[in-house]
Amino acid sequence: MAVDDAARVTVLGLGLMGKALAATLAKAGHATTVWNRTPGKAADLKSQGIAEAATLSEAVTASPLVVAVLLDHASVHDALDPVVGELSGRTLVNLTSTAPNQARELAQWAAANDIAYLDGGIMATPDMIGQAGSSILYSGTESVHAKYKPLLELWGEAAYFGDDAGLASLWDFALLSGMYTMFAGFYHGAAMVASAGVSADAFAARAVPWLTAIAPHIAAQAPAMDSGDYSTDVQHLNFTKAAADSIHQAGVDAGINPVVFAQFKALVDQQVADGHGAASFTRVFESLKNSGK
Repeated sequence: MAVDDAARVTVLGLGLMGKALAATLAKAGHATTVWNRTPGKAADLKSQGIAEAATLSEAVTASPLVVAVLLDHASVHDALDPVVGELSGRTLVNLTSTAPNQARELAQWAAANDIAYLDGGIMATPDMIGQAGSSILYSGTESVHAKYKPLLELWGEAAYFGDDAGLASLWDFALLSGMYTMFAGFYHGAAMVASAGVSADAFAARAVPWLTAIAPHIAAQAPAMDSGDYSTDVQHLNFTKAAADSIHQAGVDAGINPVVFAQFKALVDQQVADGHGAASFTRVFESLKNSGK
């Protein structure tokens, strides 16, 4: 029996994420074809009924929907430019990590070659795909998102952010910047207590509940950031500076590299130096939003 075109999908790139996406599609009954620049990575997928294309051209022409999960922006062009003719008339969902302007460039490239385009940012680890908590952010051609939404939701929440192809990437990278900064803060703290012989495991046992408890305060700061009203009678920048100076000194005294916390301290110092000591410490946002403030 012929398989409906809507059920045919090709996944390009077989890193852990590409494999997870392909396996989820196959499990849901989609005829799935995969391709990887380095052959031999599809052995475990073949047992799930997934076809491995011998060439990129074969992979692209196997399905009306092509999903790219490659290394970076350059790798998308390196792979797809030679087969742009075969890709013409098909749909490309790009889940490769690309900066917003790179996503916009790919959308323009796709439009010029009669390729329907949707960009996406994956907010999940490979083992989360298809599970609760998995989310992929999309932007680009709205009709593509609407047409394939049931398929996209197999992987997780399929949130749509608008027809500007760069918006999904912008949201993705903004959220990831918060995540990586959080991890960097944890590493800094672990380095501090390591100087006293405390294991990272022991530090994590206290850090996780502390960070979990404090996380809701993020939302409480947002109204001031949106309005620009940083008046406070709670924790002003003068108080924060005294605390930041002490924390920084503790790191120096412990013999660790204080570079992570030093960046936050520098933002606080600048705000106080500019005469905002009585304002909420949330005002450091202005130094990030506009380096002139």
